[in-house]
Amino acid sequence: MDQPRIAPGGLKELGLVNFAVASVAGRVIGGHKPHVFTTLGRQRRLFRGWLHFSGRLMPGGLLPRRESELVILRIATLRDCEYERRHHLRIGRRAGVTEAQIAHLGDLGWSGWSPRERALLTAATQLVETKNLDDTAWDDVRTHLDEPRAIELLLLCGQYDSLATTLLTLRVQPED
Repeated sequence: MDQPRIAPGGLKELGLVNFAVASVAGRVIGGHKPHVFTTLGRQRRLFRGWLHFSGRLMPGGLLPRRESELVILRIATLRDCEYERRHHLRIGRRAGVTEAQIAHLGDLGWSGWSPRERALLTAATQLVETKNLDDTAWDDVRTHLDEPRAIELLLLCGQYDSLATTLLTLRVQPED
């Protein structure tokens, strides 16, 4: 992987609040300060707003955590965003995503997907690829999700597609 375009920052670049947030996040995940935090945190005010928004979607959203993680992992797979994928493999496993599901993230035709999971993953795929849902995909989502959850799904997909764009463009490196 190429060198980062913007290196992760320390206390001086992040400021006390963002540095503290990154430090706590590192302890929570059991490792180093996440490079996503120490890179995006260099834009001090925007970082905190982004973090609040992201936290409202995941883990604080209405969608079950396992389903949110499946959607995020599908987006990371489609976008070939290794940073996002590695981070959410760890979180997804803790949320109940199975090894079989992980192995089939690239295969919507896999017989192991429930109708609801297939609807969510199809929606994520269309949103990444076309930035829209066709009527069939929308109707399928609405079969499984009420209005607030359908809106949340759209925002979740947009957030993680946007994050993948940022991570890939900045060439943020995985922590390991």
